[in-house]
Amino acid sequence: MQHSSTYRMRVKENLRITAPECRDTVVKLTLEPVNGKLSSFLPGQFVLIGLPGLDDPAPGYFAMASAPDHPEVFEFYIKDAGPLSSYLCNIEVGRQLEVEGPMGRGFDLRPFKGDDVCLIGVGTGIAPLHSVCLNIVRHRQDYGRVVIFAGFLTEMHQLLTDELEELAKYDIEVSVSLEMGHDSWDGPIGYVQHALEADGLDGSHAVACLAGMSAMVDACTQTLQNLGFDDSRILLNH
Repeated sequence: MQHSSTYRMRVKENLRITAPECRDTVVKLTLEPVNGKLSSFLPGQFVLIGLPGLDDPAPGYFAMASAPDHPEVFEFYIKDAGPLSSYLCNIEVGRQLEVEGPMGRGFDLRPFKGDDVCLIGVGTGIAPLHSVCLNIVRHRQDYGRVVIFAGFLTEMHQLLTDELEELAKYDIEVSVSLEMGHDSWDGPIGYVQHALEADGLDGSHAVACLAGMSAMVDACTQTLQNLGFDDSRILLNH
């Protein structure tokens, strides 16, 4: 069993990744340890981030988006949506934070070697799935077809665009759905479960990882069950 640790970490990078004209702010926050080394973690695991010596804003949980093996930093994708996330979206490089973890079940794909892998996430739920992808790239020969279904509100909300396109080099398919399309958008329009249903993935020899809002997780779980996925092959990270 993996034990959590408490780290004092400093901000190495704080980079806005949503379009400048987008009213929603999402940043890529990179933290490095002040002293010592970080523990490896399972893709999909998360940590508790707080402000040293302060209870306000209250600490919160965030999933790592970075590679899980021998990490030198922890990377997160954080949306400005509350007191702590707002603080973190505006935090300056060099500031220190208290980080406890890793926690949660994560997405452990080791029991599913040889199977297809389906990754499904919306918004910043893409963060833990990004960590899964980085791990799959290192062990690509262990899995069959790998496809990620990513859902965003609009093109301005689309996260990790370059990173997702790079996955094609590793024979990882990417389907991006926009809830609100536009004239020049030729991809799927609607909810991510609709793209999943249209794909028709065979659930008898596949595993699915879900990350995002509970309504999306519930809808996609129903779709996966309709595609023949047993509950043991539908993984959540918490």
